[in-house]
Amino acid sequence: MIVITGASSGLGAALTQLYAAENQPLLVTGRSEQKLADVIAGLTQPEQKNVKTYAADLCVAEDVSALFSRLPAPPSKVIHCAGSGYFGPIEQQAPEAINQLIHNNLTSSILVLRELVSRYRDHNVTVVVVMSTAAQAGKANESTYCAVKWAVKGLVESLRLELKGSPMKLIAVYPGGMATDFWQTSGKDINTSSFMTATEAATMLKQALIPTKHGYVSDITINRG
Repeated sequence: MIVITGASSGLGAALTQLYAAENQPLLVTGRSEQKLADVIAGLTQPEQKNVKTYAADLCVAEDVSALFSRLPAPPSKVIHCAGSGYFGPIEQQAPEAINQLIHNNLTSSILVLRELVSRYRDHNVTVVVVMSTAAQAGKANESTYCAVKWAVKGLVESLRLELKGSPMKLIAVYPGGMATDFWQTSGKDINTSSFMTATEAATMLKQALIPTKHGYVSDITINRG
């Protein structure tokens, strides 16, 4: 089974649609039951039969544990897409919104990876952590967003060292600009007409995640053209 977080919109929703079209068994999660239901409603009836949903707040350890306790066996792949954006000059950013940004991106990643390693470090599980190109270079008016994404990158790279010799694999993904609802809630007014669609990014990511017998792609940057 494949687990996809942040599946109620954007890249997570697009990945859900692509994998469901192959009749892959899925467990998908997001905060909103209604948004998850809307994503499932866009699938065909045969596709829906293989997709289970579970609304959870991944900033809450008990929710994260409950999510993976629903699996009857170790998943083949976990794609962690959950996160949010918040932009603007740092002096204009609200402390409450900064804290929420930290929770949505960093705290959720820590808790998800903590749970996965504790359960599956001795299993052949591929864990995909979706970040942003903001984790690779600083950007003006994205200081706190870059900060949390850099922190997630440090988390992934450190855990790789802890998992040396383990069959569990960590894959870091750095997508560039996508034309999704992400921007509407980020506080950044931007023209996304030249950005990738979520489906384009999901298609490229899905292809890059196909391993060979003796290898896999460990770091993936998906740039917009």
